[in-house]
Amino acid sequence: MSRRIVTGVLLAAWLATGAAMAADEVHTVEQLNQAPAELEGEKVRLQGIVGRVNDDIMGRNFIHLVDGTGAEGDYITITSTELPAVGDRVEVTGTLILDRDFGAGYTYPVIIENAEFAERQ
Repeated sequence: MSRRIVTGVLLAAWLATGAAMAADEVHTVEQLNQAPAELEGEKVRLQGIVGRVNDDIMGRNFIHLVDGTGAEGDYITITSTELPAVGDRVEVTGTLILDRDFGAGYTYPVIIENAEFAERQ
């Protein structure tokens, strides 16, 4: 089977299962910061270390998660009612939102909202 056919079959399978694959795949900070529009509104998962926490802003906690991918200092912002501690190793599941504008200067090209955290070993 040629590479082109195999690639076409894999692409067709991915398109057919889109949302399920997005939720099952563990993404990286780098991937999500460059997220394609197809992931907008989908549940995504990623793993990393909590780098910063701003609690109780606009009724939610804002968490910066790092995983060592992308440029030095890259992170992804996550909102949640949960409050992990800085330094916690976690797995996060939440809804990926692109171009989120909370007003008052709080704008995010990529953010994960309504996230749930699970501790990683």
